[in-house]
Amino acid sequence: MQLKLSAFKFPFATLLLIAPFFLWGTAMVAMKGVIPDTTPLFMAGVRLLPAGVLILIAAAFMGRPQPQGWAAWLWISLFALVDGTLFQGFLAEGLVRTSAGLGSVMIDSQPLAVALLSLWLFQEHIGVWGWWGLGLGIAGISLIGLPDEWIFQLFDANTNVTLGNWQDLFASGEWLMLLAALSMAAGTVMIRFVCRYADPVTATGWHMILGGLPLWGISSVAESQQWQNLVTPEWIALGYATVFGSAIAYGLFFYFASSGSLTSLSSLTFLTPVFALVFGNIFLAEVLSPLQWVGVGMTLISIYLINQRDILAGRNNKVSVEEQTTQKPPLVKVSAGK
Repeated sequence: MQLKLSAFKFPFATLLLIAPFFLWGTAMVAMKGVIPDTTPLFMAGVRLLPAGVLILIAAAFMGRPQPQGWAAWLWISLFALVDGTLFQGFLAEGLVRTSAGLGSVMIDSQPLAVALLSLWLFQEHIGVWGWWGLGLGIAGISLIGLPDEWIFQLFDANTNVTLGNWQDLFASGEWLMLLAALSMAAGTVMIRFVCRYADPVTATGWHMILGGLPLWGISSVAESQQWQNLVTPEWIALGYATVFGSAIAYGLFFYFASSGSLTSLSSLTFLTPVFALVFGNIFLAEVLSPLQWVGVGMTLISIYLINQRDILAGRNNKVSVEEQTTQKPPLVKVSAGK
């Protein structure tokens, strides 16, 4: 893979790379039944602040250094604002106002933004196969998340899409999910700058605490009945989302994002709706349509293309070189001297 797994010195590095997206997908399933009985900003704070404390405790046991100097705290504060407060705030408010399927399409489109930012800031090579993979991934999660009738309407010549349709779409909260996707993409890129001044694990913990405090502050003023209606199973679901879907998932994700290819790592975000669909089918009896199964297949192919783009390009170059070397040289007529 483009992420150079051997550099991380883990025996199960591949599983650890996939773990954040598995945990995010299953956390979405766990939280699906919690949303009606709580408030979005309180829920967003629960996902961040306690998880940040857990990460800092783990970092202390691991002997990770604490941030030092104003530059480190400045970058961590910016990181907290963008990837903590804005991302989780937009995500939570968007989940209340949009369907889960369409919301997941918009939030999981962020690998495209990460690829563009990485190309601009770090000159990461994407290549033809990488762009094909990104396009295929966006198409795949669209088939997974968008209603089937929307897909069929795209191929129906008698269907007219008006400006009012798009206004209705974004009035229902999808624009909040788009802002969340852009915030997460910016946060993924920012971790490279944060790690120049601070340890990635402790920085992740502090950014979750600093990002969660404003969410709880706004919730205390603008929301009410945040936890009074929650019952024991819902607290367990919130606990799973906090410990596994936030502390462990974000700790692993930003550790890997601190080095290696951001485009390759971010492409694995396409797996999140796949895991959400699979476990939604298992635990919530949600049935996948044939179009969604096609989308799952396209998503998996896209991840392969993005993460193997250099190898695929190398094979093509090798084949072209071999073809050139195996071709018979043109005959050169040598005329006798006069």
